[in-house]
Amino acid sequence: MDSKEVLKEYFGYDSFRAGQEDIINAILEKKDVLAIMPTGAGKSLCYQVPAMMLSGITVVISPLISLMQDQVKSLNDVGINAAYVNSTLSESEIDGTLNMVLNGIYKIIYIAPERLESAKFCEFSKQADISMVTVDEAHCISQWGQDFRPSYVKIVDYINSLPARPVVSAFTATATNEVKTDIECILRLDNPKVVITGFDRKNLYYSVEHISGKNRDRYISNYVKEHIDESGIIYCATRKNVDTLYETLSSMGISVTRYHAGLSNEERKRNQDDFIYDRSLVVVATNAFGMGIDKSNVRFVLHYNMPQSMENYYQEAGRAGRDGLPSQCVLLFSAQDVIINKFLLDKKDFAEMDDEEADLLRQRDLQRLQTMERYCQTTECLRNYILAYFGEHPIAPCGNCGSCNSDFDEVDMTDAAKWMINCVAELRGRYGKAILFGTLQGANRARLRELGAERFKSYGRMKDTPRETLERLLAQLLEDGYLVQSDDQYAVLHIGDIAPLKAGGQVL
Repeated sequence: MDSKEVLKEYFGYDSFRAGQEDIINAILEKKDVLAIMPTGAGKSLCYQVPAMMLSGITVVISPLISLMQDQVKSLNDVGINAAYVNSTLSESEIDGTLNMVLNGIYKIIYIAPERLESAKFCEFSKQADISMVTVDEAHCISQWGQDFRPSYVKIVDYINSLPARPVVSAFTATATNEVKTDIECILRLDNPKVVITGFDRKNLYYSVEHISGKNRDRYISNYVKEHIDESGIIYCATRKNVDTLYETLSSMGISVTRYHAGLSNEERKRNQDDFIYDRSLVVVATNAFGMGIDKSNVRFVLHYNMPQSMENYYQEAGRAGRDGLPSQCVLLFSAQDVIINKFLLDKKDFAEMDDEEADLLRQRDLQRLQTMERYCQTTECLRNYILAYFGEHPIAPCGNCGSCNSDFDEVDMTDAAKWMINCVAELRGRYGKAILFGTLQGANRARLRELGAERFKSYGRMKDTPRETLERLLAQLLEDGYLVQSDDQYAVLHIGDIAPLKAGGQVL
C-alpha cells in the first residue's frame, strides 16, 4: 500500500492536510525530519502512516503517560497494533510487551524518555529492528522550550547506541527559531527535511478581558451559560482555583468535571475520559491537562489566569477548534496574574542544574512572562502579536480578534508618554515598574522618599491616571522600543531608542 491507501484504510481520510504528505515522503525516503505544526494539524499521522510502511518498528518518545495511552488506544481502535512502556506497567508486563514487539506483534511502541536509559530497554533495542525513532513534543529538548525535560537531551545517546542509525523524526506545535535550532543540533538531525506549516489558526478568535477578583467567576459563569451546549476547557493557574470554579459551575447544574495533579490517577483518568467522550461538556483544569488530547469539538478555551508564556498559551488555546470550525479563546487578565506567575516561577525546581544553567532558565522564564503580559496589554492585533512571536510577519491586522473588533477610545497620550520616559531617565535605569508608577502617581511611600523621588520633575505628574492606563502605556512604550525591560528577576526599566522622539522634540 502507498501512503494514501494507508491513510484511507486505517484512518478513514481521503487526503492529507498541508505538510503531511511532504513529511511522510521524506521519512519513506529515509530522511530525518523536523516538523513544526500547530495543534490540530495532524502531527501524529505524519509518523504513524510511515511507521506502517517501514520494515521495522517505530519507537515514539513521548513526555506524558496520558498522551501515550491516548495515542495507543486510538491506534488499536483503528486496527494498528501499538503498545507503550511506562510506570503504569509491572516489570512482567513490560517484559511481555517487549517480547511481543520482538516477535512482530507491534509496529509502534511509545516510551517515556527516562526509560531509554534502562538496561532492559537498551538490551531490547539492540535486538529489535528499529526503522524510526520519533521524538514527540520535541520542544522539550531545548532549554528555551516551555517544557524543558533534561531526559530529552539524552535521546541522542540512545540513538547513537543502536546497531544501525534509524530515521529520526521530531515534531512540535510550538517552536521559536531558537528552539528549532536547538532541536536540530541536540538531536543531531542529518540534513533534515524541515516543514513549518505556519502558526495561524484562522478559525480561532482571540480576545483578552481585563477582569479581576470575583468578577472572573461571574464572567466565566455567564459565558458558560451562554454556551451551555458547547464543549470547552477552562484553565486555571492553581488547583485551588480549579476546585472553587468547579464547585461554582457544578452548583449551577453545568455538565462539568475537573483535572489537576492533586486528584488521584484514577479520578484524573475518569474525568479526562468523561470530557473526551462528552459525558461532561466542560473541564476546569490546570495546565497539566490537555497535551495530546484528541478532541475535535472544543468550542472555547477560557484562561482564568494569564499563562506563563506565549508557547503555553498558544498550545492550550490551540486545543479549541481542531475540527476547523469557529471557536473562541478568551484570556482573563489582571495585574495580580503577573504576581502569581512570578511566585510560581520562584518555586520552580532547578536542583538538577548548575547555577549558570539555572540563571539562564530563570531569565528565559521572566522574559516569556513579560511577553505574555504585553500580549494582555496591547491594543494591536492579537493574532499578529502571536504570529510575530513565532517568527511570522503578517502585513495587516486580521480583522477577527478582540483588538481588531474593539472600539478603543483614542486618547492622546503623548504628554503622558514623555513623562514616563523622563521618569525612567530620572530613576537612572535602576528600578522596575512599581517604583516608576509610584513616582508618577506621587505615592507617599518610604521607599520613594529614600530614593528622593519627590524631588524628580516627574513626581506626581500622573497622579490622576489609573494604574491600568499606566500599564497599557508602559506596554506600548516597550512594544515600540522607547523603553526596554531587563530579563532578570527585577525587570528593571531602561531607556530604549528614543532618537525619533528627540528628533521631533518630544522628550523633556
